[in-house]
Amino acid sequence: MISTGDLKKGITIELEGELYTIVDWQHIKVGRGSAQVRLKLRGVRRAHTIERTFQAGEKFTRARLDRRAVQFIYSEGELYYFMDSETFEQSALDAERLGDALNYLKEGMSLEILSYKDEHISVELPNSVELEVVETGPGFKGDTATAGTKPAKLETGITIQVPLFVDNGDIVRVDTRTGAYLERVS
Repeated sequence: MISTGDLKKGITIELEGELYTIVDWQHIKVGRGSAQVRLKLRGVRRAHTIERTFQAGEKFTRARLDRRAVQFIYSEGELYYFMDSETFEQSALDAERLGDALNYLKEGMSLEILSYKDEHISVELPNSVELEVVETGPGFKGDTATAGTKPAKLETGITIQVPLFVDNGDIVRVDTRTGAYLERVS
């Protein structure tokens, strides 16, 4: 069991039979009433977000997730197949369970698969990935007074904002937590 005083971002808890990861939390103390904790939670299985408020001191069941190193090998329809790096077993997850991770998946990529009670739930991406720019407009020097950006479509289909000097065919590093451009690799 975990108390509201021990909550941190990234911890996974079990609430009403569902698994949730804490995205954000606030400790609220109002005038004469007791303290409360407001949690922003993301569903692990269905990737939906909810906000809930609890009294300070409430206890939650902490979910222990198993992590295994896997490699993304291919997709077929709505199923995405991963191979365990140690046992070479293959497992499949559907698009709903992967959620935003689909924007960064490419064949051969190494990541971790999360399991709870022998059920594969989701994947955890590395903090950044390198993707190729497949489509972007030209960047004209002197277009802006400050550092400007332009939209760029990457090889996985996601569109992000990149600096004006990035061209088609460039490899860029993208933060998987925020979807932001980090740097041009080549």
